[in-house]
Parts: sequence; structure tokens; C-alpha cells
Amino acid sequence: MEQLVTDNIQFMMKSHLELARILEAKRYVATQVSKLVLAIPDQPESFGSGEKAIALSLEVTQSIAVYLSSLGDLEQAMADTLELVIAELHVGEMQE
Repeated sequence: MEQLVTDNIQFMMKSHLELARILEAKRYVATQVSKLVLAIPDQPESFGSGEKAIALSLEVTQSIAVYLSSLGDLEQAMADTLELVIAELHVGEMQE
């Protein structure tokens, strides 16, 4: 039984590591896109219309929001996993 728990913990650890790598890539993209916002001119005439500038700003904001939401999801998944692991460890201690 302990080997099964250990294998599950290792699997969860690897999946959390992969999630963290995905989030790192998303962070990089969100950071680079937000840097591009600084290059957007203050005058909307260079875009042809103010609507295009607003649309670009909205896309950047959404990208950052999705990244932050993903971080929250990863944190919740790790907390749920840790809760299960600790519960299993307590059950194992009681059986000994």
C-alpha cells in the first residue's frame, strides 16, 4: 500500500512540475506582450482608429488574467494533493 501511495505522490509531483513549466511559458508570453503595450503610441491615429488600440489592450489584459487564473488553479491543485497526501500519511501512522 505504501508503494502505491509513493507512486501516486511521484506522479502528482511530476504533473505539478509540468503544470509549473506550462505556467512559466505563459508567464513569459504575458510578460512579453505587456512589454509591447509600452510600445503602443499614445495617439490612436497610428492605429487608424481608437477601437483597435482598445482591442489590443483588452487582449493583453485577458492574457494576463488567464495567466493569473492558471496560477490560482495550480495552487489549488497542489493544495488538494497535499491535503490527500497528509491524510494518507496520518492513516498510515494510525495503522502502525
